[in-house]
Amino acid sequence: MACTVGPEPLGDGGGSERPKWDNKLQYLLSCIGFAVGLGNIWRFPYLCQTYGGGAFLIPYLIALVFEGIPLFYVELAIGQRLRRGSIGVWTAISPYLGGVGLGCVTVSFLVSLYYNTVLTWVLWYFLNSFQSPLPWSSCPLDVNRTGFEAECQASSTVSYFWYRQTLNITADISDSGSIQGRLLACLAASWAVVYLCVIRGIESTGKAIYFTALFPYLVLTIFLIRGLTLPGAVEGLIYLFTPDVQILQNPRVWLDAATQIFFSLSLAFGGHIAFASYNPPRNNCEKDAVTIALVNSMTSLYASIAVFSVLGFKAANDHGRCLDRNILHLINAFDFPDQSISRDDYAAVLTHLNASQPERVARLHLEACHLEDFLDKSASGTGLAFIIFTEAILHMPGAPGWAVLFFGMLFTLGLSSMFGNMESIITPLLDMGLTHRSIPKEVLTGLACLLCFLSAICFTLQSGNYWLEVFDNYAAPLNLIIFAFLEVIGVAYVYGLQRHGSPHGRRSPTQAGCRPPASSCASCLHCGFQVLPLSSCSTSRVWSVIEMPESGTLGGAAV
Repeated sequence: MACTVGPEPLGDGGGSERPKWDNKLQYLLSCIGFAVGLGNIWRFPYLCQTYGGGAFLIPYLIALVFEGIPLFYVELAIGQRLRRGSIGVWTAISPYLGGVGLGCVTVSFLVSLYYNTVLTWVLWYFLNSFQSPLPWSSCPLDVNRTGFEAECQASSTVSYFWYRQTLNITADISDSGSIQGRLLACLAASWAVVYLCVIRGIESTGKAIYFTALFPYLVLTIFLIRGLTLPGAVEGLIYLFTPDVQILQNPRVWLDAATQIFFSLSLAFGGHIAFASYNPPRNNCEKDAVTIALVNSMTSLYASIAVFSVLGFKAANDHGRCLDRNILHLINAFDFPDQSISRDDYAAVLTHLNASQPERVARLHLEACHLEDFLDKSASGTGLAFIIFTEAILHMPGAPGWAVLFFGMLFTLGLSSMFGNMESIITPLLDMGLTHRSIPKEVLTGLACLLCFLSAICFTLQSGNYWLEVFDNYAAPLNLIIFAFLEVIGVAYVYGLQRHGSPHGRRSPTQAGCRPPASSCASCLHCGFQVLPLSSCSTSRVWSVIEMPESGTLGGAAV
């Protein structure tokens, strides 16, 4: 079924002169690259593990069908039909909805600031991966070169490299600190790469997307094959997908599943509207919406298997070292011959000693070495990428090569998402004709990237990580959900689904069903995001958990 709108057009937004994709594959890869981002790698596996393993897939798939696909279809359809960016689309539907498009551009701008800052950190790690041994594999010497840095020894080598040698983070957000030159240079390099890729719009991104969208799948496959051959991989996957159906009674599970679908598909940013506006008017966008949404969800699942096969190896390695420390204590305390106790014999020996000499065993204060406890030590976001996973890579043979692959994958994932963010900003500006025709698109794109770079310099301060978390928590989530709710209202009740149908006057199941479920999901998400973030203090982990004051939480919500 062709995705066109009835007989009364609202104008094509200059469609006769509008650029077009070279082929359908470029368009699909661009949408997939925009949707599949860092969250698929470092948030979805964490949610699966936290919320009952395989049981989390139940609310996730329900949200995909009743929230993700309908909203995604709406964005592709209106962009393709009206052939404009977000501001032009919503102004054409109703002048009163023009603010929705402007809001999408504003949020895309804010998200681009901190999203590319994450790529700055990834680039810094990528460049440092071309060393053997890796710089986060050992503690640096102190100033006197008589020992190791005490701060590093008190934490861990990977945490020290992240918090001190990368961020050089301050104690709290009130202490801004100074600009870190290395991060500023990487930030400039990241924005330069983004500019070179988006300099000519879809003409240049359409070429770059072949690499940036496909390379992560190659690396994930390599990690999956290698991970499954490592000891502990099976235990990691069993732990990840063991279902806990009881946890589905927690409403937070359903909210997080819905929000994961929402943000993973990059809904309400305006990027998909911009991408779809370059399609032929009779392109089958309903099929595209289903295809891209399914690829995005399957990528999340595929990434979870690859990530937790490696994290299972890390847990098994940590568990084995814990046993070795306890075995050494037993050998020294009970005068056993060296190497007389193996890891396999440890449990039996400890049981025997607890039965015969419990007082002596108790005085040793042995560690509780349970594999499940080490599997529990996972994280999401930067904690997974820059601490947990980097530590796992240290224990893999050929660690520098794996680090190069991992951070190269993260950079290309983020870069393809940045294509959509920048298209969300530039396309509406071009459609509005705010700039003189004598100003080339390359210049406008360069000015946009330069403005983003200058605005993001604050994230290279020593307190930059705190500010990034504030932006991440408050700049996009609630705003995008409000925009999505208004999108559904605008299309369903202002523009009218009867005009948003096929040329034959028939509505597909997706069209007929998108009004009630999508608007209901958006309403529930809206209410949930208003209540839940304000019900607890925001925290930022440095060497300990620091609670952000209530004024900071309320201030971030107001912004």
